[in-house]
Amino acid sequence: MTNAISLLRAQYSQSFGWLEGTMDGVTDEVARFNPPGAPMPIAGLVAHIVTGVDFFVLHFAKGDAPLLLSSHADSSGVSEPPPQGAWEEWGNRVQVDLPVFHEYAKAVFASVDEYLSTLSDDDLSKEVDMGPFGTQTLEWIFNIMILNTYSHTGEISCIKGMQGLKGYPM
Repeated sequence: MTNAISLLRAQYSQSFGWLEGTMDGVTDEVARFNPPGAPMPIAGLVAHIVTGVDFFVLHFAKGDAPLLLSSHADSSGVSEPPPQGAWEEWGNRVQVDLPVFHEYAKAVFASVDEYLSTLSDDDLSKEVDMGPFGTQTLEWIFNIMILNTYSHTGEISCIKGMQGLKGYPM
């Protein structure tokens, strides 16, 4: 029988695989392309996805310093940390060194899996003070970050398509 934690671990693994597959073929030029309308460049979207998981899961939920500000402070591939709150301006200006960033992203998702492996289903109801984001349960944090990863990966796929590239990996 599958429990909630094993399901979350599978979902995080699959969401990261889907993001990695969608990012296949993204060059610096493709990542910096500024699409018409409201979407931001791929660089800002992928930085938002991974730093969001880093801050929401590893910092707020787990209580550790985000990797962006600790073990990967000098090796995240992100030109500046995200702001608390509105991130659209940041997403339009942030610079991302894609190969370095990919290593940071792998470390974030591996750390999430490691953290999840320490939890039980009962832990998911634990409430966490997320500062400007209010008090949320671990279940809410994990679910919103999976949703965030898939939603913005869809935007990345679309922006690749606008540039004549294959979006999703399949």
